[in-house]
Amino acid sequence: MSSGRLVAGLGLRPGTSEAEILACLDEALALAGLATEGACRLATLASRMDEPGLTAAAASRKAELVAIPDEALKGFEAACATRSTRIASLYGVGSVAEAAALAAAGPGGTLVQPRIATARVTCALARTT
Repeated sequence: MSSGRLVAGLGLRPGTSEAEILACLDEALALAGLATEGACRLATLASRMDEPGLTAAAASRKAELVAIPDEALKGFEAACATRSTRIASLYGVGSVAEAAALAAAGPGGTLVQPRIATARVTCALARTT
């Protein structure tokens, strides 16, 4: 496995709690076999950056919070492993979580865990180069 840093991309509905976000993140980390590593960055839509649950989740994990402009997500459509028709119609990309993770991982970043979804949160993991 690469030695780059781990980035979690998150899609969330307004009003999502810290507990819901962390539960989805922990599930994604466990599925990827990375539960002990944790993510150094949490990335999401710029419009969700002020969500109290998200800021609390980032603070509790001591993770950098990264805002991805909606229009920047579109450049990662081809790299997304999953596709939501509803999200594609809203943001022009099949998965906010996957696109945000890849965008925050930077050039050469790779998807290491495709999007998983709970009732209010999606999470995907990418690794920086």
